[in-house]
Amino acid sequence: MSCLHCGAPIPAGSRRDRRYCGNKCRAWASLERRKIGSPPPPGWQHPALASDNPTLRTAAEQAEQLGQAHGWDRSTVRHTIDGLTAVLESGPAQRVPLTAIRARLPTHTPILRVAEVLTCLGLLDNDARPAIRSWIDRCAEQLPAGFAEVVRAWLQVLLDGDSRARPRSPDSLYAYFSFVRPILERLSADHSHLREITVTDITAAIEPLRGHQRRNAVVALRSLFRFAKKRGLIFANPTTRLTAGRLDPGLIPLTDTEIRAVEQATTNPAQRLIVALAAVHAARTAAIRHLTLDDLDLPNRRITIAGHNQRLSELTHRALLGWLAHRRATWPHSPNQHVLIAARTALGTSPVSHVYVQSEMHDHGVNVDRIRGDRILHEALTAGPDPLHLSLVFNLSLTTASRYAKIAQRLLDDQLEQHAAEQ
Repeated sequence: MSCLHCGAPIPAGSRRDRRYCGNKCRAWASLERRKIGSPPPPGWQHPALASDNPTLRTAAEQAEQLGQAHGWDRSTVRHTIDGLTAVLESGPAQRVPLTAIRARLPTHTPILRVAEVLTCLGLLDNDARPAIRSWIDRCAEQLPAGFAEVVRAWLQVLLDGDSRARPRSPDSLYAYFSFVRPILERLSADHSHLREITVTDITAAIEPLRGHQRRNAVVALRSLFRFAKKRGLIFANPTTRLTAGRLDPGLIPLTDTEIRAVEQATTNPAQRLIVALAAVHAARTAAIRHLTLDDLDLPNRRITIAGHNQRLSELTHRALLGWLAHRRATWPHSPNQHVLIAARTALGTSPVSHVYVQSEMHDHGVNVDRIRGDRILHEALTAGPDPLHLSLVFNLSLTTASRYAKIAQRLLDDQLEQHAAEQ
């Protein structure tokens, strides 16, 4: 390819839309056009937009339309059309397997965007194995043979469900396996199969655990051994008489150290909004993730959280304005209707992950649920331990509201006893 002004060859490795060998030729060409009143040459277009293959041409046009609608940058659109060219230029219109796309396209190609275009045209055959099933196989391979097959079958039933159990989400599988994995690894040192595990082994394995760790481990172990006994993989269930027990809801208000940790964690608009929703409106993590733009009524200072419409506080209002301004500046054309979005979700429609909401809080030793509980407890201490009031204000069930009311009443009684002792 040669320079349009001087005719010199354009250096190898240059961009495909380059027309001049340097800035000097570009400037002289522009000056000559202005002298004679000639319009600038038409902009560069991807060759696929003028391809003889109608399927490829339609796919390239669809990619440009999606890029304009969803705010893709020019590089993403160009690389997406390159990927479409690689998978569609060889033949007539036919469904393309997703595994073939992943195998043929280079790593810099936005495979998700290519798959999105093919899905819009009805040309994608999603034959890829779900990542959760590959994760199940990897988890089972890390355990001895006598444990691996049972754990693999257990996790697959949790994922798919059966006639008497509903399917669980991948997050539930991750949590269940994280609870039982250290226990199974410890037990596999002395046993070769799950059927050799006794009640004494289980009791000794969970004895060091306390609080939520113990409760979660017991729930996961009971699920595993109940499944194994039901399928005839073990002779007896050693967790039959094992009870998780109810945790003592000994919640206390946030300490000064935790409050400072929360202040240190709120360093960006997203985290300030998350803390405001939890600390003022007692919003759960799931409610924060699934909050949409339609749930906001900024002119009337109202917000709908998990179906509960309530007045928008001044702190949350400022946090929302700050985050929405940051969102518009960073992702101005995002099609995602969720209030909180990130780089991984801005071009799609899914909510942010649970880890996104909790990550910076956990780094400072505080989580969103702790902030939420402190807000409910503060309301119970200031307005009185009335379960009905807590239920109406925070849209809680009567059981949960009664639990917080009992905790507040106990704290108030302790304060009265301490005051009487000082007198």
